[in-house]
Amino acid sequence: MEAVLRNIQSAAGRGLAAPFLLMAMLSMMVLPMPAIALDIFFTFNIGLSLVVLLVCVYAARPLDFVVFPTVLLIATLLRLSVNVASTRVVLLEGHTGTGAAGSVIEAFGEFVIGGNYAVGLVVFAILVIINFIVVTKGAGRVSEVSARFTLDAMPGKQMAIDADLNSGLIDQETARTRREDVSAEADFYGSMDGASKFVKGDAIAGILILFINVIGGLAIGMVQHDLAAGDAVQFYTLLTIGDGLVAQIPSLLLSSATAIIVTRNSKARDLGQQIVGQLFENTKPLWVTAAILGMLGAIPGMPNTAFLSLALMSALTAYYFDHRTPPDETISGEVLGGSQLPAGSPEQAAENKELSWDDVKQVDLIGLEVGYGLIPLVDRNQDGMLLSRIKGVRKKLSQDFGFLIQPVHIRDNLDLSPNAYRITLLGVPIGESEIHPEREMAINPGTVYGELQGIKGMDPAFGLEAVWIDGNQRDHAQTLGYTVVDAATVVATHLSQLLQEHAYELIGYEEVQQMLDKLAEGSPKLVEDLVPKTLSLGTIVKVLQSLLKEAVPIRDMRSIAETLADNGARSQDPDELTSYVRVTLGRSIIQNIIGVEAEMPVITLEPALEQLLLESVQSASNGALGIEPGMADRLFKSLEQVTQQQEIKGEASILVVAPPIRSYLSKLVRHAIRGLHVMAYNEIPDNKQIKVVATVGNNTETLEA
Repeated sequence: MEAVLRNIQSAAGRGLAAPFLLMAMLSMMVLPMPAIALDIFFTFNIGLSLVVLLVCVYAARPLDFVVFPTVLLIATLLRLSVNVASTRVVLLEGHTGTGAAGSVIEAFGEFVIGGNYAVGLVVFAILVIINFIVVTKGAGRVSEVSARFTLDAMPGKQMAIDADLNSGLIDQETARTRREDVSAEADFYGSMDGASKFVKGDAIAGILILFINVIGGLAIGMVQHDLAAGDAVQFYTLLTIGDGLVAQIPSLLLSSATAIIVTRNSKARDLGQQIVGQLFENTKPLWVTAAILGMLGAIPGMPNTAFLSLALMSALTAYYFDHRTPPDETISGEVLGGSQLPAGSPEQAAENKELSWDDVKQVDLIGLEVGYGLIPLVDRNQDGMLLSRIKGVRKKLSQDFGFLIQPVHIRDNLDLSPNAYRITLLGVPIGESEIHPEREMAINPGTVYGELQGIKGMDPAFGLEAVWIDGNQRDHAQTLGYTVVDAATVVATHLSQLLQEHAYELIGYEEVQQMLDKLAEGSPKLVEDLVPKTLSLGTIVKVLQSLLKEAVPIRDMRSIAETLADNGARSQDPDELTSYVRVTLGRSIIQNIIGVEAEMPVITLEPALEQLLLESVQSASNGALGIEPGMADRLFKSLEQVTQQQEIKGEASILVVAPPIRSYLSKLVRHAIRGLHVMAYNEIPDNKQIKVVATVGNNTETLEA
């Protein structure tokens, strides 16, 4: 048997399975087949249908059986080929008796329907009605609607994937996988829309084959073989009914498999788990059913045993689900990426225990506090999605910044409202909002084609208008142009945005020392000459923090260390050293702003204004930028106006100034004008073409003074 299976697998691997199957089907249609071959093929047909049905039942989601439309077509063609072969045998050899077409057809004709062709016709008609009118027609309608809605929702799903990728919730590989899933889902439901027509046609073909066999068999039996009318009816009708039942049973199985696969949702859960979880999660219907059945069973004259037994079973089932051990719903804290969520337990302290340093709790670097209504989102026992999302945020930011983002400590806070959460940094709140975990957020990116019914809200990460909608409105919202995300994604995106803004506060001595230790594995001499011979660890920390304040990644630690080693003897000032490093990382900085574009749009200062600022820096005793408040206000308004114009055009806003004033202007506009990047002339790579889009200061008398 193993050898046969290996030969079949080897043939399939060489691409011979499809040609072999095609030849087999053509042979069955053209060449006469012995009865034993019909028995084998009919049995194989029933077994194949059972396998396909069970695969559909146990598939976690429809895409796990993406080849189902092809398998359905092959199984249908195979069964029709066997029908053609059996029809030939019935018409040629039917006059010899009910065993002419093999044991399988004879068994269905004699044993299953008791040898009574009238009963066989009724059973066959019932199977046809169930298959054609109920299962096939319903499955075809579901396939058609699913295909249409899946194709309509594709643009919205692609936008949601792009939003998750841009916010750092997923990496490039995950985004690629999810895009492939979206494409595969559209292909699958499109194929199922067509494959359902095969099932429908197969059911119609079964009816036509039945009538053709009965009429043709009676004519052949009585005219060619001189059979009596009663014998002809008995032989050919029983053979035809047996043949029809043998064909209709696998047809009904495949129709049922089609209906199951197209009515499944896309969640990766077993069908049995879904049915039990959703049918018995709320036990009230079971208790009410038990009471009604019990009252019916108590009525005299009713089948008391049946009703009371079912009432008892319903009550026992409800009791079991009410008293089974529930998942732990309380947490006291969690460290993402490491430990499990420990259940909250009452503090047990002896009266004679002395205080120690262990009783002094350290401040969490990154914290997330949630109201009790959001506990299921962060509880592993309740499949909390937020944990994996935050882990993805940490991974993405660590890759972007170049150092490991510390774990997020999660704990419940009863002072918050049930659906509120708060994000803290070093124990200080930096952001909070309120979500609706049972709903999804539809974010208006600015171009939508309709309105949605739901709870009005605001995206906490970017301040965009949003609506909290029910899950069944997701596809409709995506077709209108909304970006739809679940509650866990909203929190994770908000956390990602805040951590990006405060990245410079996340790096300290320990993180920098670990980065240097990692660098020393490949460049030991460089690290040895840098720390502590040239610069102290504290100075390097300040330089890296300054870079992160201006959203400059520090992934290229080797280039940073080489620049600091080269210029450390010249200056110990962190700001000046940061300027040297920025020149070295110029290509990386530009890459993060405009990508691979060859042309770089820049904003410049009017020469007189720039000279005035230079003189102010040089004349100041502390090297600070001294600027008159009115002039600063006009400068900010002009820069803000130009930045808004660049944003409307979809281009980056880059202000290029002389190196001595770059750091001072950057500090002034960093929080006042979002999206404006301040660079020095010497930081621009030679391979970039400069396009001046605006000159701030022209035609402004106050600024030129």
